[in-house]
Amino acid sequence: MEAKTKTITDFRLHEKDTGSADVQIALLTERINQLTDHLQKHRKDHSSRRGLLMMVGQRRRLLDYLHTTDSDRYLAVTKKLKLRR
Repeated sequence: MEAKTKTITDFRLHEKDTGSADVQIALLTERINQLTDHLQKHRKDHSSRRGLLMMVGQRRRLLDYLHTTDSDRYLAVTKKLKLRR
């Protein structure tokens, strides 16, 4: 829970921001990294793999949205999270 609140405070746009695209992308990236580690240990956990793929797709859609609406924020988020593109 502490990691989640730290992520939210790092990526929020204003004081009460918890749901902007920046915050959602950061939270999804955190969960994706955790699930990737889990799946390296538990290779046959197919339901978690499906959830991982759905999260990656959701993050991709949010990144595309951010890219079309505000490319400066898009570049800042991808650089801060060390994502490709």
